[in-house]
Amino acid sequence: MESQQEEERRGRTPDPVGSSRERAALGPLVANMTGPDHSMSQSDSSMSSSDGSQHEELELDFDEYPSWPAWFCSIKGNEFFCEVDEDYISDGFNLSGLASQVPLYDYALDVLTDGSHALKHEVLSAGEEAQVEQSAQVLYGLIHARYIITARGMSRMLEKFKACDFGRCPRVMCHGQPCLPVGLSDVARQSAVKLFCPRCEDIYYPRSGTHGNVDGAFFGTTFPHLFLMTFPSLRPDRKKVKEMAESYVPKVFGFKISPLAVNAGSSGKSGTAGVGGSNKG
Repeated sequence: MESQQEEERRGRTPDPVGSSRERAALGPLVANMTGPDHSMSQSDSSMSSSDGSQHEELELDFDEYPSWPAWFCSIKGNEFFCEVDEDYISDGFNLSGLASQVPLYDYALDVLTDGSHALKHEVLSAGEEAQVEQSAQVLYGLIHARYIITARGMSRMLEKFKACDFGRCPRVMCHGQPCLPVGLSDVARQSAVKLFCPRCEDIYYPRSGTHGNVDGAFFGTTFPHLFLMTFPSLRPDRKKVKEMAESYVPKVFGFKISPLAVNAGSSGKSGTAGVGGSNKG
């Protein structure tokens, strides 16, 4: 009896939506991104191409999540993402213009909505399924960039900011200031995500190489600045920061370096310039 049920189970046509959720974690979010800003290290690549035991673990855990976004955000390396509401994804107005940016858009949307559209039972080849899986991740990222500048999205990102899920500023004088994710472009596959520090107002690479491979367009160029405008109490007082003069001062034997000495060294002339004089000839 059990063997007969097993044969029937193996003979079933695989559901492209279900299988896509299981395999989506095995490929990086930015597989097609090119350029020096997106080069993955060998260790990061090996993490992406997981072994069979990890794949089996994903298959076992994947049913524990109520939706594809919830499962996607739980994957290691996706900690910067928040879960987009299903109602937001289902509203066609919020997806305006994305169909031209994402290949196999209808199939990818079907993955995000857990097969709630008419494409659920269509059978795809292995190559097509891989393309759908990648497109689903890109589509979710672009939707995510729009969602996090809404009131509900900012509320969810606020929780992550307070928990320091995005990391802290590596600059010593910022004293561990929590950062916010930011993109250098709103177009996918142009640049990886960076971290914006509200204190020094500069950007940095994420500490984790896995986070450094996430597309910056999935967070956009607007989010951190609109976020701080929405929650002004989270922005450090720039006046107080300047008054505290929290910047590193280079010294030689305990003395500040004179600008004259720096200029003399960069001019290419021989000799040294003192604080009160200069070299002639």
